[in-house]
Amino acid sequence: MDSPLQRLVDQVRSAQASRSPVCIRGSGSKDFYGGPPAGTPLHVGELQGICSYEPTEMVVTARAGTTLVELEHALAEHGQCLAFEPPRYGGSGTVGGMVAAGLAGPARAAVGGVRDFVLGLSMIDGRGELLQFGGQVMKNVAGYDISRVMAGSLGVLGVIAEVSLKVPPMAAARQTLAMPLDQKAAIETVQQWTTAAMPVRASAWHGGILHVRLEGAQAAVESGAQRLLASHGATVLEPVAANVFWNHLRDQTGAFFNANPTQTRTETLWRLSVPLAHPPLPTDGDTLVEWGGALRWLYSNAPASQIRAIAAKAGGHATAFRGATDRTEVFDPLPQVLERIHRDLKAAFDPAGIFNPGRLYPWL
Repeated sequence: MDSPLQRLVDQVRSAQASRSPVCIRGSGSKDFYGGPPAGTPLHVGELQGICSYEPTEMVVTARAGTTLVELEHALAEHGQCLAFEPPRYGGSGTVGGMVAAGLAGPARAAVGGVRDFVLGLSMIDGRGELLQFGGQVMKNVAGYDISRVMAGSLGVLGVIAEVSLKVPPMAAARQTLAMPLDQKAAIETVQQWTTAAMPVRASAWHGGILHVRLEGAQAAVESGAQRLLASHGATVLEPVAANVFWNHLRDQTGAFFNANPTQTRTETLWRLSVPLAHPPLPTDGDTLVEWGGALRWLYSNAPASQIRAIAAKAGGHATAFRGATDRTEVFDPLPQVLERIHRDLKAAFDPAGIFNPGRLYPWL
């Protein structure tokens, strides 16, 4: 065990002995997400670097403090990528934070989320023990898949040390088109294209404009683009402009996400997950639609109970992503059965309750 890892183990054991809460920190790029950080900082930034990378096997293992920028640069040299496009938050986002937050970008609906690409990981539990789950091969499915349970856990179960990920090839071709449509028509249109086997990798609607990114084999992309140009009055974005658009969306920058410091949003930014084909929701705030309609970003000052009721009626759920006045109510309350599972996992991995208290749920 090297020095940075040993220091973390020692700190965890000390915190466990005194039952002192700790706040697991990489770069701090996602401090806004979930409940408010609490406890003595436990810095994992020294756990940096790519441990192993087998391009022919499409598998990479990286330490938790490694930045996504560094990892993606290494993958790009071999024509591979993080297909689920996790947000990088100004370049400071880390591999450990990526898994702990479980957030994915524009391609999520087409390729899957973070947990779909996690093959295995090592972590420090609440007793200060270094545990290994999963493996470094895509066919490893033995045992209870704790490595995927860690995705989206916000650090309440343990300290992620290393992560193994499957890294598929970049698409051979891509093209972005934009077309004027209202929200209802945009959702219906993307659904039609998806069922018609169009190579739609990402979509985004905002302000009356639908952007669609086609990816795949050169012939499939060119054919799909021609169909859209002929039938929907679409325009083609130049590659540079298209990359800027999707990177702004992926990294949650740009006008909608309040990247301009002179324009301050006072509303809560909600993240509503609903069924793909559900029509526009009965909300009045500024809305951005991703994932073919499955993700609705919404700015609103409406009470949390009202937003959650709207999402629930649509068959989904709502997360207060940014700007919530009460950060103890970020996520939807869990059904009793799921709450019991969460409590049992917490008791098994962190019996003293030291890791990120209240970050996922106030009672966890």
